[in-house]
Amino acid sequence: MASARIASIVASMSRKKRKTDSTSQRQKSSSRRRGGKRKSSQGRKYPKVTEELVLSILTEAGHPLYLREIVHLSHVPPNLKDKVRHITARLLDSGKIVLLKGNRYGLVEKMQLVRGKLSMHPDGFGFVTPEDPAKDSSGQEIKDIFIPPRRVKGAVHGDTVLVRIDKFAKKGPEGTILRVISHGVTEIAGTFRQGHSVAVVIPDNDRLLFEVIIAQGNTAGARDGDMVVARIDHFPEQGRNPEGSVVRVLGNPEDMEVQTQVVLMKYDLPLEFPEEALHDTEALPDRVIDEDLRGRRDLRSLPLVTIDGVKARDFDDAVHVKKTRSGYVLTVAIADVSHYVQRKSHLDSSAYERGTSVYFPGSVIPMLPEALSNNLCSLVPDEDRLVMVARIYFSLSGKVKKSTFFKAVMRSHRRFTYEEVQDILDFGKDVRSAKKTPRSLIRMVHCMEELAGLLGEQRRARGSIDFDLPESELVLGLQGRIEEIVRRERKTSHRLIEEFMIAANEAVARFFEERSVPALYRIHEVPEQEKISDFVDFARTLGLNIKMPGKITPEWCQGVLEMASGTPQEYIINTMLLRTMRQAVYSATNLGHFGLASTAYLHFTSPIRRYPDLIVHRILKGNLRKVRKRPVYTEEQLAEAGSTLSKRERVAMEAEWELLDRLKVRYMAEHIGEEFEGVISGTAAFGFFVELSEILISGVVRLVDLADDYYEFDRKRHQLTGKKTGRVFRLGQPVKVRVKDVNIARRQINFEIVSG
Repeated sequence: MASARIASIVASMSRKKRKTDSTSQRQKSSSRRRGGKRKSSQGRKYPKVTEELVLSILTEAGHPLYLREIVHLSHVPPNLKDKVRHITARLLDSGKIVLLKGNRYGLVEKMQLVRGKLSMHPDGFGFVTPEDPAKDSSGQEIKDIFIPPRRVKGAVHGDTVLVRIDKFAKKGPEGTILRVISHGVTEIAGTFRQGHSVAVVIPDNDRLLFEVIIAQGNTAGARDGDMVVARIDHFPEQGRNPEGSVVRVLGNPEDMEVQTQVVLMKYDLPLEFPEEALHDTEALPDRVIDEDLRGRRDLRSLPLVTIDGVKARDFDDAVHVKKTRSGYVLTVAIADVSHYVQRKSHLDSSAYERGTSVYFPGSVIPMLPEALSNNLCSLVPDEDRLVMVARIYFSLSGKVKKSTFFKAVMRSHRRFTYEEVQDILDFGKDVRSAKKTPRSLIRMVHCMEELAGLLGEQRRARGSIDFDLPESELVLGLQGRIEEIVRRERKTSHRLIEEFMIAANEAVARFFEERSVPALYRIHEVPEQEKISDFVDFARTLGLNIKMPGKITPEWCQGVLEMASGTPQEYIINTMLLRTMRQAVYSATNLGHFGLASTAYLHFTSPIRRYPDLIVHRILKGNLRKVRKRPVYTEEQLAEAGSTLSKRERVAMEAEWELLDRLKVRYMAEHIGEEFEGVISGTAAFGFFVELSEILISGVVRLVDLADDYYEFDRKRHQLTGKKTGRVFRLGQPVKVRVKDVNIARRQINFEIVSG
């Protein structure tokens, strides 16, 4: 597209060149205006023809220019004028300038035009997120621009587009897409459908509002109903479907591996590691070698243990607790990934691009190759491993006295599962013979319970918020299909590790704060006042006597949860208060962690699966002896990393949620007609959402399926009320529902209320 436009512009303008003598005359005049005599062409220094030159010409002019004016004002010799035309066309195609009516070129930044990425909604409208910071007339930052369906102009989800802002409405700016700069989607996963004369691929992503036409010779042997990957070969004009070719047949859509591949492709998650990253990995030793031990403390005799789930393979952390006369000593040893993943290496770049490991039912997309994540860095039992250690000294009441940090080598003495630790806590010495657990480790586990209990009390005393919401666990069969969905119990054994990891993360954050070391923090900002106000109004409708706080604090939130504890409203109060919270992100500026009521918090404990932790390890290692004058990472580098890694984390979370939704929808498709107990978890003008109490799957009851009355929606009270019967469906209300139907393609589960 770009080359064709360039060729057209160059050919057109070449036919309209001025005569050489008139060009020379203009150059002489220009030279005189600049106050100097023009030298001979051999001795004259002409400006370098670059994008910056053309942009500066348009900036200095202060208004749109014809192409011939841009060429003239560039003051270049005749043999370079075509290059100016080429660069102008290139700037046009990249969206940095725009071609206006009358064939004048203008700067995007001067014309209420915004370049950004288009995100489509299944209903046909979209939003464009600006690539560069943009502000409205009042100086407020523009987060996104609403595009009505009629103004999408043929652009598709994922495209980089140029948008004209037409107006600023109450809800935000609205605009029109002027042109597509580049297509973001060139391959799609979807369902192959074979027709009589032509085949199509229907995108699995409901944001892609088209079908790809597949010619008969380009089907790659796909059969009707197969999930396939199709390449888009040609994007046509508005109103027509693109044409393409099947490049890979994935297989049966009911297969979980196929669904996993579809999700990976939708969220652009890399499955394979680059060859260069694998070469870096192959160059590493397969075990700890003697030269790695220099400058490290030897903790191999200390009985450090890991505590993880049964299916875990990457063990980031090991712990040890010792009780003394004056208190407790907690040793947290974390895999020293930074020793093997050198900054700016191919392996490091690959890890940064991924940002985090992605966990799916039955599989994981690791941040690091398995040779590192499951072997060299994993704290497996009876193997030497390099670690970074946080050792924290507590008083007998659980208050921090001091913390130290150092590099070490360790050897895990036991790989505990949560279930094994819980058995020890529940049955004490009776479990020793069955599990062959040394008496010393049994004593340490009980000591861990003591310390974790004290740390939990300390957190709650400062206002740390503990949302008590149930979670579900999928039990998969051999074919990857869900056999059962059960509630996941959060036991004391889980809380041990949670408390110790929080303590280690806070200890490292305090170390950086006290020494003013630039670092990457995990921040959680205060909820918005308006959302808390709406929550207070809602809670009052449920009978909770709470008032709007003068200042929103974690202590106030925890007080509300305690007030609702043990009441029928407990679940919905937990759910609704959680919805008022902002999302935690990574930041170079320490704004504290509201949910934990912590003044300084970061992620240090999982460098195998989170890149921010790897950054923190490098900073800590670089400041162990004394604070560096030149920081390991600058504030600018940390700010950029925080933004990028927060986005990568969000993408990974959305991918994990989507695959779970896909599996749950298929599970419910096998239970149509069955009845379940549930609770109303959301209300809307079209109906209400119900979450099933036992298996924690959500679906919707639509008003069209409530034939007994006409219902009015009260947004403020979160309820629907029948006009004639007065029947009420309110947020948090227990209900009994029947599975009416399931739309697998759109991942929708429809319920109907069971009579009575």
